[in-house]
Amino acid sequence: MASATLPLSFTHIAHPAPVPAEVRANVLAEPGFGKHFSDHMVTIQWSEDAGWHDAVVGPLQPLSLHPAASVLHYAQEIFEGLKAYRLADGAMALFRPEANAARFNASARRLAMPELPEDLFVAACRELVKVDRDWFPTVEGGSLYLRPFMIATEAFLGVRPAKTYSFIVIASPAGNYFKSGAPAVSIWVSQYTRAAPGGTGAAKCGGNYAASLVPQAEAMAKGHDQTVFLDAAEHRWIEELGGMNLYFVFADGTLITPPLTGTILPGITRESLLTLAREEGLTVREEKYAIDQWRADAASGKLVETFACGTAAVVTPVGRVTDPVDGEFVIGSGGPGQLTQKLRQRLVSIQRGEAADTHGWVMRLD
Repeated sequence: MASATLPLSFTHIAHPAPVPAEVRANVLAEPGFGKHFSDHMVTIQWSEDAGWHDAVVGPLQPLSLHPAASVLHYAQEIFEGLKAYRLADGAMALFRPEANAARFNASARRLAMPELPEDLFVAACRELVKVDRDWFPTVEGGSLYLRPFMIATEAFLGVRPAKTYSFIVIASPAGNYFKSGAPAVSIWVSQYTRAAPGGTGAAKCGGNYAASLVPQAEAMAKGHDQTVFLDAAEHRWIEELGGMNLYFVFADGTLITPPLTGTILPGITRESLLTLAREEGLTVREEKYAIDQWRADAASGKLVETFACGTAAVVTPVGRVTDPVDGEFVIGSGGPGQLTQKLRQRLVSIQRGEAADTHGWVMRLD
């Protein structure tokens, strides 16, 4: 765990013109996902000679970057996603923020960027939630989505790691991730490749998501919610969706999720569900699963459920899958499965303080 050699204190700058309360109330009643942003942001600077410095909680505002800033030319950029929840007693809480901090640093190492002390990552998230707690949605199931990210800011042209960076955290009130509101999502099997062995598939960097935009647009144009990517070598093995990990549920109670081999993002929701499923007495295997086997098992009834999981959507049932070559197949009844709903409810209940947190996952923000 990376830890600060010297603790940083946060300078607070009051917002001169926060969003009016009545406007904010309208947003919070129907926030959507990623469309609105709270009044403040956290910024921390890094330079080669000074390390991490200048931690500020201030007004949300545009960034000022030189046109030659390295992030614009060589894509040194990483990010995270986590949520603040309101507990049953009204307190705010973060879910496993230290895991996000550790994954953030893993991404930083892969992109040749400086590691941020994990306690400083968590402190930045805490500070933003504290100052913008009034932005928590009033809609049922709402949360305050946090987006920590780091960009290279040094102005130069040349292929090398930058010498200056900005770490920033912004917040967005969040409702339902999928706009369709369907009980189960529809998946398109992409002919594009998301990641290859030795690449950046396990890093949460913007370039990975930029490469997924064309296949995601293709999926949506054909009436689907998400696209699923297969492996780069054989184009046979299921890896993950554009922004979520996958689980496959079998009639005998077994669960399979693709293994973390460097081409799949190590999801924190994925890891949490591994733990919860095993506590339910289920056999969970991390192993490769082929697209043709997925189709055959769904047709035979051996496979009864499939679900996607991630911070934004939490746990989402997959109802049907369409391959551009072999056509469509339906999973189970095409709607939410019993185990999918059970695991989702267990996880959400822990996140919202409605069930015992036996793993120390919930960080109260008193």
